[in-house]
This record gives sequence, C-alpha cells and structure tokens, in this order.
Amino acid sequence: MIRYLSLDWINALAAEVASSDQMRTVAESHRIGVTQVVTDGPEGDVTYHLSVGGGEATFGAGVAEPEDVKMEQDWATAVAVATGELNAQEAFIGGRIRLYGDQQRLLESQPVFGVLDAVFATVRDRTIYE
Repeated sequence: MIRYLSLDWINALAAEVASSDQMRTVAESHRIGVTQVVTDGPEGDVTYHLSVGGGEATFGAGVAEPEDVKMEQDWATAVAVATGELNAQEAFIGGRIRLYGDQQRLLESQPVFGVLDAVFATVRDRTIYE
C-alpha cells in the first residue's frame, strides 16, 4: 500500500500516466499544465503537477512548466475529494479548493481530467489515506 500524496504515490501515478495510451491520445488535442498544492498533510505541504500537450502527458512532483492553472487545498479537502466523500465541484464552490490561472483552459480540458480519473483508479486500490 502507498500513502496518498507521498512521493511513492506520485511516482506510481507518474508511471501510470506515462504508460497510458488514453493520456497520450487526449494530449494530442489538449494542452494544459496544472499544479496542485496540498497543505497540512502528514508530510507537510505537497506540490505535484500534470502537464499534457503535443501528444505527451507527464505527472510528477513540483510545479507544472508551463503552469496554466494552480489549485490549492488542505489535506482534509484533498482526501475527501479523492475518496469521493466530497464532490470536487462543491469543494470549488465552497472555497475549499482555491483556483488560480486560466479557468477557461481548465474548462476546455475536461476530457483530460476524465482520462486522468481512469488512470487514478489504477492506483486508488493501492492507496491509503492517512
């Protein structure tokens, strides 16, 4: 088992994103760099990113280059969204997830996040949220 947002978790997702044909396909028609910052977790603050475009997709620790969108949330919110206890849209509306950057690009990139959710599912059953 791997702990949510640990470096092992980030590396497991990076491998899944890199090997996903669906991510490469969606990256042919979409381009976005998203940075996620999660504060107050067991390992302190964690920053990771997803970058797609030009038929390539990468996931990893650190800030997206270029960064089109940045999202910030605390550990409790991140866990609640990841486990399905909280809907991400409700978290945005309620101000629990703060969004910075190009909101239009984020909306246009919804197909990317649909595919990413399927990739996350491959790691979800090996993840513990503590």
